[in-house]
Amino acid sequence: MKSPITTFIVSSLIFCGVSTLASAEMTVTPSNPTETISTASTTTIPTTVAAKSKVYFIEPAEGQQVAQTFTVKFGLSGMGVAPAGIEKDKTGHHHLLIDVDTLPPMDQPLPATDHIKHYGGGQTETQITLTPGKHTLQLVLGNHLHVPIGSGLVSEKITVEVK
Repeated sequence: MKSPITTFIVSSLIFCGVSTLASAEMTVTPSNPTETISTASTTTIPTTVAAKSKVYFIEPAEGQQVAQTFTVKFGLSGMGVAPAGIEKDKTGHHHLLIDVDTLPPMDQPLPATDHIKHYGGGQTETQITLTPGKHTLQLVLGNHLHVPIGSGLVSEKITVEVK
């Protein structure tokens, strides 16, 4: 069990943007692949986007060859990471889009599917397993209700080649 002081320090670091401490492996498997997350007040609770905020990949790099199971590290500057359900200004949590051609609606909660992975625990890295071949990856930062922040704080789309 962590002491209250340890919990406070880790929570403070995550809120201040020191997000490399929060990492875990996560698999999201919806009970119904077409199911979406819904909430009645998604458009009434804005999250402020700090000026010059950016979401990006630390790794892998664009065009990188990777093993079938590989680590993905999420980058975020100008804002902090907070778990889903925690409403704090200028914070959000990551969503990883895998092989998504068209962005989902940016004014609604992102659905949890095999192609849209939620990292609502505030994770800043994960391990994923993909089939051999080329795959695209993109990050979207969501607020405490999984709604993309602002008009969409979205990374560049990268392509990786799985061996």
